[in-house]
Amino acid sequence: MSERRKILDLFEEQKDFWEARVASGIEQHRKGDGRIKLVDQNGKPLSGVKVKLTQKSHQFRFGANIFMLDELETEEKNEAYKKAFADVFNMATLPFYWDTLEPERGKPRYAKDSPKVYRRPAPDLCIEFCEKHGIEPREHGLAYEWFFPKWLHGASIEETKRELERRYAEISERYADKIRTIEVTNELDRACKVKFLEEPEFMMWCFKLAEKYFPNNQLVSNEHTPLTWQQAARSTDQYYSYVAAHMLNGARIDAVGLQYHLYNRREDEYTKTRRTLNPQHLYRNMDLFARLGKPLQLTEVSVPAFSWEAEDEAIQAELIEKLYSIWFSHPNVEQIIYWNLVDGYAYGAEQGDMKAGENYYHGGLLRFDLSPKPAYLKIKELTQERWHTEVEVTTDAKGCADFRGFYGDYEVAVGNDTQTVSLLKNQENIHTLTV
Repeated sequence: MSERRKILDLFEEQKDFWEARVASGIEQHRKGDGRIKLVDQNGKPLSGVKVKLTQKSHQFRFGANIFMLDELETEEKNEAYKKAFADVFNMATLPFYWDTLEPERGKPRYAKDSPKVYRRPAPDLCIEFCEKHGIEPREHGLAYEWFFPKWLHGASIEETKRELERRYAEISERYADKIRTIEVTNELDRACKVKFLEEPEFMMWCFKLAEKYFPNNQLVSNEHTPLTWQQAARSTDQYYSYVAAHMLNGARIDAVGLQYHLYNRREDEYTKTRRTLNPQHLYRNMDLFARLGKPLQLTEVSVPAFSWEAEDEAIQAELIEKLYSIWFSHPNVEQIIYWNLVDGYAYGAEQGDMKAGENYYHGGLLRFDLSPKPAYLKIKELTQERWHTEVEVTTDAKGCADFRGFYGDYEVAVGNDTQTVSLLKNQENIHTLTV
């Protein structure tokens, strides 16, 4: 075993535990039973008819941020980026960082032809791409204080509230019917740039305002890895405690966001991942947050390869396979969002530069030249082969055919006739089709 493969030791030691829980969890929580009933034009049941069902999409959301949409150096790379994204993902995180969305007060960059800002494509451009490819957009950073605009730094609490409400109102009017998941707060323990964050009411106020402007959307909190996975997985953990307290006091938090970035230096990787790469700890932590009674979202996932060497890329893919399987198996998890699709374009890394370090630079699923790494191919295999249903059934005397499959949308083929049905969690899933 190479020195670096030591980071997988807990997966090996706990293999029986986590493999059993993955298998049972996926079967129980990611698959369901459906029924197709075929009738003719007169409503008469059709018996003995073969029906082929092919899964076309997942109800579960697998995504990535889309920060490099039309941001790469050549049109060829931009097109390769779009294809790679659409080929695998059904969710995209859109950048709503306030400092770059509205760098000048009163002049937001919503429109697709807005002036470009690196790694911050305009929301309308992202929405257009998502709608074209059947991808669900996700908002990131509604009240993310670390990226408040410079023109708001030093503002009074009253002015900050006024400007935040204007921002909420504008985004709601333009996107509330297009973006279901609204990430309200993020990384609340950073150093303050505006006075309002220092106030005890900040998080509650932000969620109450979000409830006003996004009444039909899913409101989400989000926090970084040291608070989401590196604590003790106890009810006294900081993030769990402050989410629970705000919910108890009336904040409408509809889902809990958990970042998972393994941005450690190579020499520190083993010692720094004894909790984040511990299957028992991962399950304990998810079970803890599940006590809140809300869905869990892996909002930002980064698993660096450290280089383009074959072993490093193979370890990255193996880690992703194990981690995605564990998360996918847990009943409360509903989204897994990988963070940077392409090497060399992470936050803080210049294009093609190694200044940010090998952990940031090599954290993508595609290499800098847009060629797929084993990790990208592994996610594609998981979502489109291993966790995928294609089945052929035959209707009985009542015209009914039962099937079991992964939750999602299906193409139903009866001879040359094709129709679409959905197999959804917590629904009856009985479909009568006229052929």
